[in-house]
Amino acid sequence: METKIPVGVSSCVIGQRVRFDGGHKKNHFVTESLASFLEFVPVCPEIGAGMSVPRPTIRQFEQEGAIRLVETKNDAMDYTGQLSVFTDTALSELSRLQNPLCGYVVAAKSPTCGMQQVKVYHKNGVRKGGVGLYTQRLMEKMPWLPIEEDGRLNDPNLRENFILRVFCLHDLYQSVGSQPTPAKVVAFHSRYKFTLMAHDPKAYRALGQMVAMMGNEKQEDFFEQYRLGLMQALSKSASRKNCTNVLMHIQGYFKRLLGPVQKAELTRIIHEYRQGLLPILVPVTLIQHYLTMYPNPYLAQQHYLNPYPQTLKLRYGL
Repeated sequence: METKIPVGVSSCVIGQRVRFDGGHKKNHFVTESLASFLEFVPVCPEIGAGMSVPRPTIRQFEQEGAIRLVETKNDAMDYTGQLSVFTDTALSELSRLQNPLCGYVVAAKSPTCGMQQVKVYHKNGVRKGGVGLYTQRLMEKMPWLPIEEDGRLNDPNLRENFILRVFCLHDLYQSVGSQPTPAKVVAFHSRYKFTLMAHDPKAYRALGQMVAMMGNEKQEDFFEQYRLGLMQALSKSASRKNCTNVLMHIQGYFKRLLGPVQKAELTRIIHEYRQGLLPILVPVTLIQHYLTMYPNPYLAQQHYLNPYPQTLKLRYGL
């Protein structure tokens, strides 16, 4: 890859010793497997808000409908305002990067960075389901941005889905750029036909209608709507049912080219994938083999068959 993809990350996730106890939460998948493809933009909101290392632990405390960021053992030490000022500054700077962010990995359970299930304390106890104050603002300011927690990247399906969205968003920026002409958008959308069908068939049709009508809107408005719709669609998991439909659709391109034995083999493998007996990698690899034997320019440029570098091995367990 000529240019690494910019991705925001909680500083502790890439091994920086910025946690309250002077430690880190280094994620080896992020720092080793992804480092060859991603350019990390590290942020520690707590350090940015003026806290020291080491420092007293902090927590979210809910009072009269408002959530504050306070020290665990001293509610009088309130960092809410400082964090808010830093967050505004940091997100403003991130939104102006020459190469825009294409994803963000945040530290799970953190009162500033957690994406879900953050503990929120109140006078009667504690509840889960909160969002880190920094990450909450990040999601509000950049609703299209793929965001995932470090711990959830241990789940093969969540990991694959996050990386797919990161590479897709980067592709959108590289292919369409700041001036989304109809020709560029149609070419991009065409390449993502099967990917969208696998994740959200309804969104595929809706986005197709949006592309067809793009001449009726300002370029900037169209791009923002298309980007958001695309990322929302791909955030849904690609089900075996949808993927099977995609594979059978692709199989149709070879119906006049394959012999009876080859057709039967591909049909069997797709069926076994549908039953959960084989990973998606098996039918995709066979299709890629047939594509080498019987070149088809339209299929060759389909993102679904090559969504990210094979060395990441993301489809092995799906």
